[in-house]
Amino acid sequence: MFDTISGKLQNAFKNLRGLGKISEDNVSDSLREVRLALLDADVNFKVARDFIERVKTKALGQEVLQSVHPGQQIIKVIHDELVDLLGSSNAALNLSGSPTCIMMVGLHGSGKTTSSAKLAKLLLKQGRQPLLVAADVYRPAAMDQLETLGKQIDVPVFAKKGETDVLKIAREAIDFARANVRNTVIFDTAGRLQIDEPLVQELVRLRDLVKPQEILLVLDAATGQEAVNVATHFDQALNITGSILTKLDGDARGGAALSMKAVTGKPIKLAGTGEKLEDFEPFHPERMASRILGMGDVVSLVERAAAAVDEDEARRMEEKMRKGLFTLEDFLEQLRQMKKLGSLESIVGMLPGGSDMLKGADISKSEKEFKRMEALICAMTVKERRAPTILNASRRIRIAKGTGVHVSELNTMLNKFNQMQQMMKKMGKFQKMMMKKGGGLPGMFGR
Repeated sequence: MFDTISGKLQNAFKNLRGLGKISEDNVSDSLREVRLALLDADVNFKVARDFIERVKTKALGQEVLQSVHPGQQIIKVIHDELVDLLGSSNAALNLSGSPTCIMMVGLHGSGKTTSSAKLAKLLLKQGRQPLLVAADVYRPAAMDQLETLGKQIDVPVFAKKGETDVLKIAREAIDFARANVRNTVIFDTAGRLQIDEPLVQELVRLRDLVKPQEILLVLDAATGQEAVNVATHFDQALNITGSILTKLDGDARGGAALSMKAVTGKPIKLAGTGEKLEDFEPFHPERMASRILGMGDVVSLVERAAAAVDEDEARRMEEKMRKGLFTLEDFLEQLRQMKKLGSLESIVGMLPGGSDMLKGADISKSEKEFKRMEALICAMTVKERRAPTILNASRRIRIAKGTGVHVSELNTMLNKFNQMQQMMKKMGKFQKMMMKKGGGLPGMFGR
């Protein structure tokens, strides 16, 4: 996420960290690199210029604390200004109204239909009862796509194929929502390859009819500052309440994210971080600033883990590990729990210094290895997973053939598993010994 700008900013920080004192000359030289990094990321030039001026003014105006290195103070100023540029704090959705109406608008190809389904899934988790409305009457595939996505997340979709009157669809959809106790209505509206007046006027009429609490502009993060021009046009016509940035997991340079709030005055409310329907999260400016500056985002990682991992299951697994009863069946469950957290690249990227760890690392190789492990365990019978000691030569040949790998690969995985099991048994014995002696170090082993 924003690898290019992140790398260039961190190179600029190397010079900043070397500053022995803060003066106008050395601050200007160092901030010139930061400005170039912003412009290279396709940040609006006025936004980049104003950002550097604010950082420079604050950096020169601050007293240098004796306990803090001057360069570190400037980096802190840059971090704070970056947070402010991104929107200061998370802007929550306005979910008042009965029902709450949300209009999803944007250009064709920005990920609007998928984002509508992702938003419905997110609201479903929060206890809401969403209804998806296929309000794109120009692209029949959009209705089919929305219906397919609705089935995947178990959310009803209101679609009237053959109907060309968007306002009629909207009226009937709201009546349907009230009759079926759906408290949030999400309108997936029509997009275009470029902004045209007939589209805008249709959206204005729909807005005036449904009086939505939220008008969310869906923008492809990879479009750079061109996304800001699109946002400005939609905002002038519809008075949008916020935006959703999609494809943040791709090669987005960061221009859209860093320019949006400053140019339109409207916050980024949500972000799409992957292709899966669960890869969707509230946009937190402070966390995003930390990611861009290579400081990681441990808070989001912990939240993701808390949502994906069952607490009782985690306790049960910890008990089995401690007693040395961890089986291949348990290992399979752990692999599947990891997959719920997202790709290995996204997990490592959330750790402090994670972007540096990813440089030169073959993450795809590790991902493939996890998939092969899962396939090998799935090829075993339940009895074999629970008691790997019964895996003789003929059983191993059968499992390897069934998975399409060489027996040596299965043997390597089983050896690694045995080593892990032995380590867990030793940890369990060590814990028992410490408890007999009176507990050992405070806070160890849940004490």
